[in-house]
Amino acid sequence: MMNSRRQSRIKVLVLPWLAHGHISPFLELSKQLMKQKFYIYFCSSPVNLSRIKGKLTGNYSHSIQLVELHLPSLPELPPHYHTTNGLPPHLMPTLKMALDMASPSFTNILKTLSPDLLIYDFIQPWAPAAAASLGIPSVQFLSNGAAATAFMIHFVKKPGNEFPFPEIYLRDYETSGFNRFVESSANARKDKEKARQCLEQSSNVILIRSFKEIEERFIDFLSNLNAKTVVPVGPLLQDQLDEEDAETEMVEWLSKKDPASSVFVSFGSEYFLSKEELEEVAYGLELSKVNFIWVVRFPMGDKTRVEEALPEGFLSRVGDKGMVVEGWAPQKKILRHSSIGGFVSHCGWGSVMESMNFGVPIVAMPMHLDQPFNAKLVEAHGVGIEVKRDENGKLQREEIAKVIKEVVVKKCGEIVRQKAREFSENMSKKGDEEIVGVVEKLVQLCGKRN
Repeated sequence: MMNSRRQSRIKVLVLPWLAHGHISPFLELSKQLMKQKFYIYFCSSPVNLSRIKGKLTGNYSHSIQLVELHLPSLPELPPHYHTTNGLPPHLMPTLKMALDMASPSFTNILKTLSPDLLIYDFIQPWAPAAAASLGIPSVQFLSNGAAATAFMIHFVKKPGNEFPFPEIYLRDYETSGFNRFVESSANARKDKEKARQCLEQSSNVILIRSFKEIEERFIDFLSNLNAKTVVPVGPLLQDQLDEEDAETEMVEWLSKKDPASSVFVSFGSEYFLSKEELEEVAYGLELSKVNFIWVVRFPMGDKTRVEEALPEGFLSRVGDKGMVVEGWAPQKKILRHSSIGGFVSHCGWGSVMESMNFGVPIVAMPMHLDQPFNAKLVEAHGVGIEVKRDENGKLQREEIAKVIKEVVVKKCGEIVRQKAREFSENMSKKGDEEIVGVVEKLVQLCGKRN
């Protein structure tokens, strides 16, 4: 019965990059496609799959099958490092090399499963190449926003030409970091070439984690830039059920605070504040006099204790106005709490999507990669305010405090708060509207094969 049901569906093999920030939206896309009667093979390294097994219960477990891709176990890269989660930064090039070395294994997976379609990520050009050799169409899925992606591709394809959307730009102190990221090292150049090949091999369609209300102009620009139809798939937020049994102490603490009086502070799962950054954020929160829940993270294996990392006497001075937690917090549960009036965020794309979904204005503190572009987009839409740095790119506690107060407390922040609420209402009205267009495109592609 199970096999015949699977046979009647379109079978899709999904291959994300080995980072949580990619695996999560790929998994949410898989769930959306599953609801539209697709059968999903979700492929990643065993260490990554072990972390998502528990999230595939009920109907998901019948229609999403986890498929292990075994990377070679190199001396400096044992299997528990076959993920970016907790990976020492100097081993990132080694992880990318190991993934490339796993391409023959991936080709065997394609031959064995014979899917109708491959959906792949941004630096695995061997994956669509293998699919093409077997007559399998493939589509790239970009899990970053359209504005950031358009800026980067425009920079590479049309060097020296000004980006045609003046609201998306880099400040002087951001430009050097971006140039280092895109240009400088042999590894960066190799990644750039892989990314170009991935875009070129996508079958006349590219999927992107976005929605038209916020990025339509950039989605259209990307379509022209790549000569392919770029199709938004929506914000792809995780099921709220995933956090139903999550930490209650924080929620109880928030419930004692006035409505919209507190901020949630988090810089994502894969960025770790330097000691200097951590101190400026701490003093900024203290100066703002606003209630806060702050998630502090340290690299895996770091023995630093939270109390040691914070300025001396900080916890006793803020008292019941602040709660500092280490490692993890139920982000969605906190953001949708009525006491939250702002999100102090690094502006990772997933966090921006969640903040907009829950109508929470953003105190933008981008750190690297696509985050500076996302922060500019947030400001352009009026749903947040960016914390400006000094001319050397250093955070300043007074500026942090000023922006937090503007967003959460002051009358001038009411426009931002109202805009955030309007975006939330629009997103909830739209529901899963984008996924219908995605399904149409994918069915057409698979129809051509059949």
